[in-house]
Amino acid sequence: MDKQVREQVEGRNRQPTAALVDSQSVRGAETVGRGGRGYDAGKKVNGRKRHIAVDTCGLLLAVLVTGAQVQDRDAARPLLRALRACFPTISLTWADSGYAGRLVGWATAHLTLTVQIVAKLAGQTTFVVLHRRWAVERTFSWINRCRRTVRDYERLPDHHAAMVQWAMIIVMTRRLARHQGT
Repeated sequence: MDKQVREQVEGRNRQPTAALVDSQSVRGAETVGRGGRGYDAGKKVNGRKRHIAVDTCGLLLAVLVTGAQVQDRDAARPLLRALRACFPTISLTWADSGYAGRLVGWATAHLTLTVQIVAKLAGQTTFVVLHRRWAVERTFSWINRCRRTVRDYERLPDHHAAMVQWAMIIVMTRRLARHQGT
């Protein structure tokens, strides 16, 4: 379905060539077991973290759900492996400074994938829309429109990942229906 949306609605190629990665910490309900949750000290969130890769239109390409304590650069390796396996046409990925470090060289050497870090502007203290970064943030807001994804209620991380995918299916179906109706 993402290929249809990309081609028919967005007027792009069916296969993406660039991606954006980011993560979002989500509070866990009491149904989330201790083994599957963690504490994100930066955001002060006890729960899970969802790591996503999206194309430049904001359409979901890959999702990985971990405990909230997992650092972005640590979860990025399995996320980028999955992204490369499913979408071999992607050659460039944008990420925030949480992904800086050895990950950039690792992705180039092992996956032949360029990871470009989009850093904050010099002296930035408030929210500023950064080039290319807004698409992944917009995707998080689309995902959060679904009640089951605002908070993590699932016992298993894979079940929460399925809820994220389901939320994006709803978004893509609505976009296709609006486009078909015109």
